[in-house]
Amino acid sequence: MYIRDLLQLIYLYGQFYPIPPQEIQDYIVERELDFIEQDFVKLLNSMQEGAARIQGIVQSLRNFSRLDESDYKKADIHQGIESTLMILQHRLRKQPNRAAIRVMREYDDLPLINCYPGELNQVFINILSNAIDALEIRMQQDTNFIPKIRICTDFITVQSQQDINKIIIRITDNGVGIDRQIKSRIFDPFFTTKTIGQGTGLGLSVAHTSIVERHKGEIHCKSLLGQGTEFVIELPV
Repeated sequence: MYIRDLLQLIYLYGQFYPIPPQEIQDYIVERELDFIEQDFVKLLNSMQEGAARIQGIVQSLRNFSRLDESDYKKADIHQGIESTLMILQHRLRKQPNRAAIRVMREYDDLPLINCYPGELNQVFINILSNAIDALEIRMQQDTNFIPKIRICTDFITVQSQQDINKIIIRITDNGVGIDRQIKSRIFDPFFTTKTIGQGTGLGLSVAHTSIVERHKGEIHCKSLLGQGTEFVIELPV
């Protein structure tokens, strides 16, 4: 705000004193005052955008870790997904050697659910990180490939003797897919197809434990080699 006031003051001086002394004219030319005025406004706008982006990242980190909500309590599933996407934004953006990864959202109107918010966010980041890895491999194989991740949520009622409400979360990518023989082992602890140093083999195992044992839900994987992978998470409400 102060800088804009100073620039406005310089503008007013120019209006009321259009012909300043020669020394001032020389200084204006030497310092390229017109360029400074234009460029500085752009710099201020960039700083504001950067500060807003940093604020968003910090808030997303807070929401992702849920340091103040480690207990079992009500949480917004969509907020957890969006916080996770913000954390992974640097991997989703266009890179020098590959295209940006497009994320498509199809969100249903979900109620708040009782859960361990931090644990669910860790599940989301493990699945999405694996999806990005699969997309990057396919992009290396095909430079014309368009990478996509689709995230869908649904609220359903299972009709039975006692109706059960569920939230369904589908995370789908069109990456390299998973071989059928490997797919049966992806939730096994320490199982990984990545090279040493690139994966611990615990991400999906932890996700399975959190969803099935901690949240009494279900997690399934559907995949076709060369076409992509879908993880389906079911959480009871």
